[in-house]
Amino acid sequence: MSGAPRWRVAVDRGVCVGSGLCAAAAPGAFRLDAARRSRPVAEETEASPAVLEAAEGCPVEAVALHVAGTGEAVFPPEE
Repeated sequence: MSGAPRWRVAVDRGVCVGSGLCAAAAPGAFRLDAARRSRPVAEETEASPAVLEAAEGCPVEAVALHVAGTGEAVFPPEE
């Protein structure tokens, strides 16, 4: 195991509009399904700038990232 930080990835499919920006920013972490809604490729992924960019770039804020193990919010940040 690499010890690199890992994030839990969630997409609110009720909010997702299928823009595809997340899949373009982080194709290894997101894909669009047949309904053109985003899905994480895996429930957990290695923390990376591309995955954070995908979450931040979602036009409807449908993507949430949390630190695996602790549940601490990465995006959107807790207020």
